[in-house]
Amino acid sequence: MNGRARLMLLLALAGASVAGLGLAQNAPAPAATPAAPAPAPTVITIPTPGAAPAQVAAPPDEAPIPAQPKPSQQAVTELPPPAPKAPAEPLKRPRYAAAVLQGVDKITAETLRFETKVGEPVRYKSLIVTVHACEGTATDEGMTDAMAHLEVQSRPEGVAAARTVYRGWMYASSPSLHPVEHSVYDLWLIACKTAAPAA
Repeated sequence: MNGRARLMLLLALAGASVAGLGLAQNAPAPAATPAAPAPAPTVITIPTPGAAPAQVAAPPDEAPIPAQPKPSQQAVTELPPPAPKAPAEPLKRPRYAAAVLQGVDKITAETLRFETKVGEPVRYKSLIVTVHACEGTATDEGMTDAMAHLEVQSRPEGVAAARTVYRGWMYASSPSLHPVEHSVYDLWLIACKTAAPAA
């Protein structure tokens, strides 16, 4: 191919390329796809000290929650304080109609166990013993014992005046707690006997 024909071919190719570019520039642009709207942001306000609390914006898809009504002061009923429990009364001690005593002569070492009824004086040697009460421990007490309230007078035969040597409570479990102070005789409680009739 000669030079002229080659030049003509190049010009034809260049013209076709320019025409293609013009068509490409005049072609309409494809339609843009609309983007989905962005959701509205949730706004949270941090309250400052001393300021009224700010309302939090509810999401657009949810309805606002109504405020709960405050309970009425009249609807609240106050219960009275519980009544204090009364302390349990202690059980009564059983009473007996007689007491069993034991006496000893310190000089001869002679011992004698005898019984005396409540309220009736009994003579032992030169002593006159009167028991005013004899009772035992109740079931709610921590130990078992017998106790008697008695009065002991010293009055030898032939002597008109009596001298009180003991007056008070005497316990069977502790005879040395309240001893009879006498130079010749000693006396202590052994037990209570014969339940007293109910009052």
